[in-house]
Amino acid sequence: MKTSVGLWIDHRKAIIVTVTGRGEEMGLVISNVEKQLRRAGDSPLKGSYDLQQLPADDRRQRAFRQHLGRYYDAVVASIRDAEAVLIFGPGDAKADLKKRLAKSGLGGRVVGVETVDKMTDRQIASKVRKRFLE
Repeated sequence: MKTSVGLWIDHRKAIIVTVTGRGEEMGLVISNVEKQLRRAGDSPLKGSYDLQQLPADDRRQRAFRQHLGRYYDAVVASIRDAEAVLIFGPGDAKADLKKRLAKSGLGGRVVGVETVDKMTDRQIASKVRKRFLE
């Protein structure tokens, strides 16, 4: 039985629709990642440009990336058994996930990457059904 997966993803959540010969299932992976807030020192520089004025600390950026990495790993683990994967969503998360799948040796299973806006769960399930069942 062939297993196909379609998933809508952004940096906050991934909605996963798995289609098999027995029917379809919908799952959810939540990242719990906070949007990056600007620190007071990150405001545009005042005065002349000087490298010493730039914030030297990128700890927040690294923490954000590490958190996203764990989120993408959880998504990859939940779709590992799929033979075909359709990735769609509004932002950069879909491209990041595609890279993560390629790094995991699953890049050949990606059948498409599409940019779409926000969708309801029903719209997502319908899109996946149309792609894999018709």
